[in-house]
Amino acid sequence: MDYTLKIGGEAGQGIQTIGDTLAKVFSRYGFHLFSHQDYESRIRGGHNYYQIRISDRPIGASKRTIDILIAMDKESIYLYEKDLSEIGQIVYDSSVVKEKYDSPHFLNLPFMNFSMEISKSKIMANSVVMGGVLGMLGMELDILNDLIEDTFKTKGSDVIALNKKAVHKGYEYALGNCLRCSFLVPSLNKKLMLISGNESIAFGAIASGLKFYSAYPMTPSTGIMNFIATKASEYGIIIEQAEDEISAINMAIGASFGGVRAMTGTSGGGFALMTEGLSLAGMTETPLVIVLAQRPGPAPGFPTRTEQGDLNFALYTAHGEFPRVVFAPGTPEQAFFLTNKAFDLAEKYQIQVIILTDQYLADSQWTYEEFDLAKLRFKDYRLREENFYGSEIYKRHAFTENGVSPLGVPGLTKHLIVTDSDEHDEEGHLIEDSLTRREMVNKRLFKKLPLIRDEIMPPLLYGDPSPEIVLIGWGSTYGVIREVVENLSKNLRIAMLHFSELFPFPNVLKFDYLKILKTAKTSICIENNATSQFARLLKVETGYSVTKTINKYDGRPFIVDELEEEVVKLITD
Repeated sequence: MDYTLKIGGEAGQGIQTIGDTLAKVFSRYGFHLFSHQDYESRIRGGHNYYQIRISDRPIGASKRTIDILIAMDKESIYLYEKDLSEIGQIVYDSSVVKEKYDSPHFLNLPFMNFSMEISKSKIMANSVVMGGVLGMLGMELDILNDLIEDTFKTKGSDVIALNKKAVHKGYEYALGNCLRCSFLVPSLNKKLMLISGNESIAFGAIASGLKFYSAYPMTPSTGIMNFIATKASEYGIIIEQAEDEISAINMAIGASFGGVRAMTGTSGGGFALMTEGLSLAGMTETPLVIVLAQRPGPAPGFPTRTEQGDLNFALYTAHGEFPRVVFAPGTPEQAFFLTNKAFDLAEKYQIQVIILTDQYLADSQWTYEEFDLAKLRFKDYRLREENFYGSEIYKRHAFTENGVSPLGVPGLTKHLIVTDSDEHDEEGHLIEDSLTRREMVNKRLFKKLPLIRDEIMPPLLYGDPSPEIVLIGWGSTYGVIREVVENLSKNLRIAMLHFSELFPFPNVLKFDYLKILKTAKTSICIENNATSQFARLLKVETGYSVTKTINKYDGRPFIVDELEEEVVKLITD
């Protein structure tokens, strides 16, 4: 079983409500699921869609072919009718699109009239639509009814009853009128966890002991703040919506200096404002985790679309030379565990870790049975009252063999804890002499960097262990590249190398991925940007040049069908 549903319409028509609710129903039914959204940067109007793919096996990308199109406006029919599968159906309301279609692959579901009949308003139309979809698929209504009860429990029993009636109305209509519906949906007895990229980063931060999060809302990073806010009181987390990104990063630096695990999140435009703060944290060796959720630039660019255009920005921004770590998860599960690793490395080496995500990963939803929480790492590297030095003199920036100085918490010791944003001595007081400057750079940079690099994991190899063709990806392209490899492996010796820990660049001691690349006949680097930023990083760090590239920079993610076609074209030309 492998079906794709697409809900298309204008902002304000409840596209996301329908999509989110159906996604919850499918995951609780036991289906594996992948969803992604495309929406414009306006409150009402414009064309949006929400796409859900369901399967009886794990999936991690979208396909072009549509099996059920829920057309909330006429434009959706015009745009997507050509993508219908052989058994595909278009659900529409002729009173809404002002036209009636006689083709057998159209189901005229009068959701507006049903809503008016039930509630004397149009407010129940989405419930009618959701009931109709489940009727087309031949699924039971129990899970959807449970969701309605939970969603509207504060609205009272009358509202719940009316929504259930609307769902049932749409369900019965679809059962009786969708004569060409031939979807085969198995009955599964398991419940899967449904989680997005943003939720996974937030979840990973909370599981890592996050106590302070500051940010200025900026798509697509805002969902992280929203999720953490729902758990703040439960886990004792302070959330601060700052007046701008300069304030946000400096608040997080202050919280971290004060002794708690802190994080901030933003997108490219906001990260530009954070760069001076990033240098401040680098100089003072203050642990900090920063989420950089990419979207197409420059300037506001495509505010609600996706791109991988900020890799160089994350690698090289901020003035001065100091170590940093850059992660780019490809799945919500990777996002969860890499966020946990980010907090550990930030505190262990007193550095800044940047988590690169993008709109595609941030908003997409995946299903899992569970995350293995036993893999989480948590160690408090800070010196507090119970583990502080006795009568010794405390030096915040003391020279040590590995470059890592003792990290004390102000107020939890008799010792004075000092740091300065100017170059400083071991105690943290500013200096002007060249010898101390050179020793401090060596301490912060050259002593720490080899140790940090040893912590970086190599890329994941998926597919043929001795491939002739290697598809290279990083970050959010994981799922789509993996499926292309699966599809083409029937006839080709092909594999994927996916990088999620980007900087310091992984060495070959744990896994010689360079041998894989050098022995392959063809290597194709696939990126959602125009200039192949990762391919250039790979060459700079290893000397290896990829043989071909595939770039997409129209603000939309790769989908399986289109990427597979491009790969086949490149290897057959």
